[in-house]
Amino acid sequence: MAVFPMIARRLLMLIGVLFGVTLITFTISHLVPGDPAQLMAGPRASAEAIAALRAQLGLDRPLYVQYLTFLGNLAQGDLGVSVLTQRPVLQELVGYFPATIELMLVSLTLSIALGVALGIAAAVYEGRWIDHGLRLIAIVGVSAPRFVTALLLLLLFYGELNLLPGGGRFDPALAMPPSVTGFLLIDSLLAGDFVAFADAAMHMILPTLTLAVSTSGGFMRLARTSMLEALAQDYIRTAQAMGLRRRTIILRHAFRNALMPLVTVIGMAVGTLLFGSVIVETIFAWPGAGSYVLNAIFSLDFPVIMGFTVIVSVVYVVTNLLVDLVYLVIDPQIRSVA
Repeated sequence: MAVFPMIARRLLMLIGVLFGVTLITFTISHLVPGDPAQLMAGPRASAEAIAALRAQLGLDRPLYVQYLTFLGNLAQGDLGVSVLTQRPVLQELVGYFPATIELMLVSLTLSIALGVALGIAAAVYEGRWIDHGLRLIAIVGVSAPRFVTALLLLLLFYGELNLLPGGGRFDPALAMPPSVTGFLLIDSLLAGDFVAFADAAMHMILPTLTLAVSTSGGFMRLARTSMLEALAQDYIRTAQAMGLRRRTIILRHAFRNALMPLVTVIGMAVGTLLFGSVIVETIFAWPGAGSYVLNAIFSLDFPVIMGFTVIVSVVYVVTNLLVDLVYLVIDPQIRSVA
């Protein structure tokens, strides 16, 4: 089968992607003015103390040596040690990523549900006021910066209406459920603690909506275009002539054939949501990898910045590989050209 060569090509591509991403990230992060050793030592530290700290952290070596050292450690699964905490970067990211992944998965699910439903509605009512209104909403959602959307949602639902929590992942006054998966929603259900589940869900609404607004706009536009193409096919007219119900034609026949382009966007949306979580988590005080790496950027903690970039890049490439495999399941005809 052509599946295994495709997987091999993607894994080789992963090596090239990691090399390019790490090189670009390393270069940009070291072009930022500042000295992490000086930040750690404090403003009153002597030049000798700063120099000793730079030597201890390996920052006194040439940049190419630092980069090659990072690549050597990366090949062994070692992302280095945080400059600030002196703890392994991989260990810290593993602790922060469950919160980010939970937020990403819920946002992705909401984006797909909203985008596809609104896209189908816009296609069915093409040219009518519903279609124009939904397209305008999609354009606004895609165009609005995430920090603007986050601040508006905070102002409305927390500041004015006081309906939802303004930040955090969980009410500190409540007892945390035992950590099994790292996902609060799942852990609270496993523990049978529905009060904790409700509180975790309430804290998740605003950051989830912020991430879903822009992503669902892209899903909606693509779903509308794909549905319009499917509804214009001959088999749809044949189904109409046979007297099939309109709902059956739209959902069972047209939507099934409009599904493949949406699968591609799902793969790309994963990387977008992971990188987009950096600002959103900071605004909502969400204790995930995004806010963690943003603090590392301000502190010039290079190993953390590089480690986060590597992990997100791996997730992005692997997700797109899974998308290709789903393609093979949905449409076996493309196996011959895989």
